[in-house]
Amino acid sequence: MTTENPSTMRQTWPLPNDADVIIIGAGPVGLTLANLLGLRGQSALVLETRDSLIDYPRGVGLDDESVRTLQTAGLWESVRPYTVPHHVVRFVNGKGQVLATNDPRTDEFGHPRKHGFIQPLVDKELAAGLDRFVSTDLRFGHTVTGLAEDGEQVVVTAELADGSTTELRASYVVGCEGGRSFTRSWMGVEFVGKSPSTRWLVVDVDNDPLGTPSVYLGADPRRPYVSIGLPHGIRRWEFMLFDDEKTELVDTPEFMARVLTPHVPDPTSLNVINQRVFTHHGRIASSFRKGRVLIAGDAAHLMPVWLGQGWNSGIRDATNLAWKLTAVLTGQADDALLDTYTDERHQHASDMIEVNMAAGAIMKCGPVKGWLRDRAAAALNVAPSAKAYFSELRFKPMPRYSRGVVVDQASLTPGRSDVSLKGSRLQPFVDNAGAVSPVGLQFIQPRVNTATASGVLLDDVLGGWWTLAAWGNDPTRHLSPSDLELVRRFGVRLVSFMPETQRPWAEKEFADAPVPVTVVGDVDGRLKNWFDTRACGVVMLRPDRFVAAASLAQQASEALGATFAAASYRLSDVGAPASVQPVTTEGALV
Repeated sequence: MTTENPSTMRQTWPLPNDADVIIIGAGPVGLTLANLLGLRGQSALVLETRDSLIDYPRGVGLDDESVRTLQTAGLWESVRPYTVPHHVVRFVNGKGQVLATNDPRTDEFGHPRKHGFIQPLVDKELAAGLDRFVSTDLRFGHTVTGLAEDGEQVVVTAELADGSTTELRASYVVGCEGGRSFTRSWMGVEFVGKSPSTRWLVVDVDNDPLGTPSVYLGADPRRPYVSIGLPHGIRRWEFMLFDDEKTELVDTPEFMARVLTPHVPDPTSLNVINQRVFTHHGRIASSFRKGRVLIAGDAAHLMPVWLGQGWNSGIRDATNLAWKLTAVLTGQADDALLDTYTDERHQHASDMIEVNMAAGAIMKCGPVKGWLRDRAAAALNVAPSAKAYFSELRFKPMPRYSRGVVVDQASLTPGRSDVSLKGSRLQPFVDNAGAVSPVGLQFIQPRVNTATASGVLLDDVLGGWWTLAAWGNDPTRHLSPSDLELVRRFGVRLVSFMPETQRPWAEKEFADAPVPVTVVGDVDGRLKNWFDTRACGVVMLRPDRFVAAASLAQQASEALGATFAAASYRLSDVGAPASVQPVTTEGALV
């Protein structure tokens, strides 16, 4: 019979975990993270304070990076019916004159750059996706009131709907519960930035009374507004409220008629399905991690809605964090890998906040500044390069990681990229496109052919984990026996990109490779062009499809070792854990 204090026993001998990861908040970020963890065989428990998912629209813009993540999670086909591709944005002045058009038509990552979507219906599909895995669960009516970390696990205290409390345990906790995050407060990190006092009225109606697709950002000095055509016949308006207009006014028919009359023939016949007042914020946490507790999405950063990047930035967080948690939980990598989450995501989230805040300032120009803005826009539209800056979405900062799980990009100079691998320096190569090294950027996703499939998206061939890909080569011929052992242990997929004309030859030639090599046929020349303009022959692709290293073929061994060293992988462990085996589900990457 023992007389030890139960709390002391828990700290000395941790009780079994209820899940590998407890996720606080059943919004899109928490649900996406849980799906990605479940897909890779990890257990995830999502706790939500409400008794159901939020049923009113918030986000309305979905970008190609987020769609790529949904593709990875095996959810894109179920989400697609609630989206509209090629969501064009037109920036207009008070006279309705178009100052700039944002209509990017490229598809580097395999999907249209911008989509409109209905968030409540998409969130439902994310939640339903958890039913595919025995290791994931969503529990409503759980309000988290306490966190306690004892070094090996985190104890989560939650209050239930009936007033009782429960304790749950996990190796890691991720707070995804929004801007008023309990988790962020518990971490004690700063939440720096601005919260402008300007309020905005959101009005969603069905049976779209305008019937025009896409988006209009109305920089009208009389009252700035946004008008958005959404799937399923939904129209959203957003109107700026002036300082002397009380929030309670929005509940009066007279005020609603006044703001809507300039935009719709008969405002009295509208069927309003959502009406809310909100304030824009531009804030970011100083760190996204404290020990075994992390934050993501709005809990980590808040940004104005102008470019539709709040939802997408949170999905980027989940994409970045999911594979790192998996690598640590499976024993492939040390806990230090999780430090790279803040290193990689903080700067880009901060950049997106700044761009959105600047867009908001342009929207709210008064008559004099508005006149100057309109003249400047007219002048810029004459210059093709300036016009393309807006139309092709070049002003949107693309994630580029210069710290974290990337091989050191040292001594970059214009037109050259000197990349050092594991302390040794590669031969400098000239980028014919005038760009810097591809390391730290997302790899492209064209459609390709294989021995078993034609015209499929590249990620569906590469699977959901690490990839070492060579152009025109058998990658095993540049790897040592010890390298090949790492490839087997850590589940690296070896790929050879070939012109489609050479694919049948390569499939026969590489059939007896010591580790299986997937031969991918480049059907439209996009892969060849990518390697042509970057003068490298091998890339190491992370599970989130960012380029961790790029090298010449003979330096593939160095690239492999340096990447895993940067990821805090356990390279010398005897009897190291087996590779991650994604769970087989319909539509998901394996």
